[in-house]
Amino acid sequence: VLGTLMIAGVNRMSGGVAAAATTNPVTAGEFVIDPPTLINLGFEWLIDGDDNRNASVDVSYRKQGTSEWKHALPLLRLQGERVKQGDQIDVTSPNMFAGSILDLEPDTSYEARLVMSDPDGAKGTTTRTVTVKTRPEPMPATGGRVYHVYPHGYKGTKAEPSFEGLMCAYNLTCAGTDWATAGRPRVKPGDVILVHAGTYKYNRLEYTNDPAVNRTVPMDGTYYLTADGTAERPIAIKAAGDGEVIFDGNANFALFDVRAADYTYFEGITFRNADYGILAGTQFLLGAKGLSVKHCRFENVGVGIWSNYSGSSNFYIADNTFIGRDDPDHVIGWSGNFWQPFNGVEGQKFPPVMASYLAVKVYGPGHVIAYNYVANFHDGIDIETYGNPDGSAAQGGPSYPPKSAWNLRPVAIDFYNNLMTNFHDNPFEADGGMHNVRIMRNLMLNSASHAFCNQPVIGGPTYWIRNIAYHLPGGSTRLTGGSAGVLFYNNTILSETAANSASNVHWRNNLMLGENSSPAIFSVNTMTNYSSSDYNGFQPNPSAPFSFSWSSPPSNVPADYSQLLRPFGPGGPGPGPAPAGGRGAGPGPGPNGPGPGAG
Repeated sequence: VLGTLMIAGVNRMSGGVAAAATTNPVTAGEFVIDPPTLINLGFEWLIDGDDNRNASVDVSYRKQGTSEWKHALPLLRLQGERVKQGDQIDVTSPNMFAGSILDLEPDTSYEARLVMSDPDGAKGTTTRTVTVKTRPEPMPATGGRVYHVYPHGYKGTKAEPSFEGLMCAYNLTCAGTDWATAGRPRVKPGDVILVHAGTYKYNRLEYTNDPAVNRTVPMDGTYYLTADGTAERPIAIKAAGDGEVIFDGNANFALFDVRAADYTYFEGITFRNADYGILAGTQFLLGAKGLSVKHCRFENVGVGIWSNYSGSSNFYIADNTFIGRDDPDHVIGWSGNFWQPFNGVEGQKFPPVMASYLAVKVYGPGHVIAYNYVANFHDGIDIETYGNPDGSAAQGGPSYPPKSAWNLRPVAIDFYNNLMTNFHDNPFEADGGMHNVRIMRNLMLNSASHAFCNQPVIGGPTYWIRNIAYHLPGGSTRLTGGSAGVLFYNNTILSETAANSASNVHWRNNLMLGENSSPAIFSVNTMTNYSSSDYNGFQPNPSAPFSFSWSSPPSNVPADYSQLLRPFGPGGPGPGPAPAGGRGAGPGPGPNGPGPGAG
């Protein structure tokens, strides 16, 4: 029994602007197509004018060669929203539109038609019709050379050419001494290494020529991969299909380092017993492009897959299992007085030991992370918080990356259809993401902190669509630093929602059921009066002194970012959500109408 179901909406949309604003007609500017992913397409459209925010961009699409146009969500209007958190990040969105066409078919060409309009008049090229192809799922190439790898001591018949140890196949030579670094890649684009069943575990601390002891490198025991494949012809390392293939790091730092290798493809491998399963990028230094990891298992690792390098792009990480080292039987947060009483109960520790940090971290454009199972980490799947995007600066500017750095922005990133459970902090973090981040159809369970984490989102849109979140003792949603352009559509949220510091944020068609993490079921502090909420369902907490609050600038002030300039403290800049009776509470239609229908 859900108890009382309350349907309510809140909206603070301004119909006008400050008196000094005089440029209300819109002028269409540069049109940008973001890197396509497998099922989504993203677009950005810069503009001048439209100070009164009544321009819009309608979107339709069709498969190339068909006649029927289908409607997509309109683009989101961005208008100088500021994101700032101390001296760590300070970014201002351009005057623009951005948005995505969602849930398409992989490897398919689509025509997209975008039409800009404005009651005050529209200038320039206001209709754009473009043909864009979604990416195919990465697969090993055909026609390349095939190498076979066997564990030491294998007694059966070997397929040829065969090698003992992965690096002996990957490189022309291999060793467990100083000569390990003399090997140069044997593999070329399109080649496949089939790894046969067995456990590949070496003693990295013995300097040796014995192939049974070590065939990685001395001391660190890392598989350093340095050959480049291509998008169409990756270099593939696959399980041969004759039993489980285990690479055991023997408690080393990085089991695989692919930072200097583009378009590496892993499939069917178990990675275990290392701090990092796959190290794929390091901020400001170097990183891989086009990494694919499919049908693999990560266990007893501190991090599954990591790249926070802005030049990393187009990863595909799907159908994997990530099992962290954290306590699988208890949910406990990493900070806060709420968790202190659990210290010592049933063997729990507070603050907890961070035995495993996260399953996947990415930065840069075009990543797809889907259909994974993730459990027992501090965080689950994250965009790197990063600070200011490359080309911009928190102190001294510029306040937004120049065009020369647009290819390094974290845009067009997809997290969908993942099952996530048991985190000290968050199952997903959209922190640091910019435009066209899509987080859809995920099941998020047992998270000590906020499942919907945006700390902060830079500009948007970041889409949270049709996710289910259950057992979130710390609350459902983190919006800090003026997080801008976050859209919550059709989610089922079994905890309270509190937006601490956000702008241009919108809720539609969500169901929110309380967990008593705070009295109010829904409280929002927004710095823009065009943030909105409508067509949502709520179950308020029994006996709560108030259930809703909404704090925003008044109707004649579209935006006020003065909160962000206040001294930065533990809770982030600016005040938290308004108390009961905050401005703007009450039903009413939102500025853009309802979101996509529930289904």
